[in-house]
Amino acid sequence: MTASAPPQATPGTGRRPTRRLLVLLGSLSTFGPLSMDLYLPGLTDLAGDLSVSASAAQLTITASLLGLAGGQFLGGSISDALGRRRPLLAGVALFAVTSLLCALAPNIWLLLAARTAQGMAGAVGIVIARAMVRDLVGGTEAARTYAMLILVTGLAPLLAPLVGGQLLHVTDWRGVFVVLAGLGIVLFAWALLRLPETLEPARRHTGGAHATGGAMAALLRDRAFVALALCIGLSFATLSVYLSGAVFLLEEIHGVSPQAFGLVLSVNGGLMIVTSQLSARLVRRVGPAPLLTSGLAVGAAGGAGLLVAVVAGIGLGLILPSLALVIASRGLINPNAQGLALADHPEAAGTASGMIGVVQFGLGAAVAPLAGVAGAENALPMALLITVMGAAALVLGLGVGSRSRTNVPGR
Repeated sequence: MTASAPPQATPGTGRRPTRRLLVLLGSLSTFGPLSMDLYLPGLTDLAGDLSVSASAAQLTITASLLGLAGGQFLGGSISDALGRRRPLLAGVALFAVTSLLCALAPNIWLLLAARTAQGMAGAVGIVIARAMVRDLVGGTEAARTYAMLILVTGLAPLLAPLVGGQLLHVTDWRGVFVVLAGLGIVLFAWALLRLPETLEPARRHTGGAHATGGAMAALLRDRAFVALALCIGLSFATLSVYLSGAVFLLEEIHGVSPQAFGLVLSVNGGLMIVTSQLSARLVRRVGPAPLLTSGLAVGAAGGAGLLVAVVAGIGLGLILPSLALVIASRGLINPNAQGLALADHPEAAGTASGMIGVVQFGLGAAVAPLAGVAGAENALPMALLITVMGAAALVLGLGVGSRSRTNVPGR
C-alpha cells in the first residue's frame, strides 16, 4: 500500500475499524500525554538550565494544555471541510517541527511559545482520531471502540514518565524533545502509508466559516451534547489536578518515595485501562448511558473519600484507594461520554470532537494550577477540587442518562 493510494474506508456503514487502524488511531491520540509526561522528570533541570523558577517551568505544562485545547477546535473544524487525512498529516508533521523548536529554545519565553504550538499540532491527531471513529461507527459501537482505544492511549501516561527518567541518563531535557520529534516523524510516516480517508467528499462542509458557525450553534443548542462535553472536561480536569497535586500530597506530606510515587501512578493508570476494557465488553449488553453513570458515581465516591481522608487526617489507607477510584472511573466515563456526545452529530463529527477537546483541555489548564494554591503542605484545595468536579459531573451525567436516546449500535 502506497502513500499515493491510501486505503479507503466507507463511512456510516457501521463497519468496525480494523485492529491495525485502532492501533494507529490510538497512537495518534497519545500526543497529549506524551508531550506532557515524557519531559516531566527533567522539569527541574529545565528550570536550572533556563535560570527560571519552578513555577515558571511549570508554565510549560499549562502552555501545552492551552495548545491542546485550541488545536482540537481548529483541527476538528478543518477536518469537517477538508477531510480527515490531510489535516491530520499536517498536524503530525508540525508536531515534529515544534518539538525540535522546543529542544532549541534559548529562553523560557520562546519555549512557552513552542510548547503552545506543539500542543496545537498534537491536538490535531487527538481530535481527528476521535472524529474518524464516528465516521465509521456510532452509538454503542462507537463507545466500544473508544474504550478499545484506551488500551493504546492508556499506555502513554504509564510509560512516558518512566521512559523520560531513563532518557535523562543519556541526555538532558532538550534531548527528550528531540525524541518527541522523532516519534512525530515515525507517526507521520505510519499515517502517510496506512491512514484511510474516512470522510467522503460528499459529506464534507463546503460553507467555510459560515458552515462551521452553524454546526457550532447546533451543538451548543443540544443540551445533552453540552452536558456530555462537560462530563468529559470535568473528568479530565480531575486528572490534571491529580497530576499537579499528587506528588506533593504523597511525597511531601506523607513521605512516599519517588519510586513508590511512580508505582502509584502506574497502578492507577493500569486500573483505568482495566475499566475501559470492562466497558468495551459490557457496553453492547448494558448500553453506554448506564456505564457512564456508573463511572461518574465511582469518580464522585473517590473524590468524597479523598476529601474525608485529607480533612480527617486518615492517611494513605484511605487516600490511595480514593485516588485509584478517581482515575479508574475515567475508563468508564470517557469512552461512553464520547460515544453518546458524537452519536447525534455525524455530519459535524470533527467540529463536535473539537469542541469536546476545548472543554476538556481548557478546564484542565484552568484548574491544574489551583491544586497548589495553599502550598505544598496543604492538600485541601486538591481534594476539594476533585470532589466538587466529580459531584458536578455526576449531576450532569444523571440528567443525560435519564433522557438518553442512544443505545442502538451504529446509530
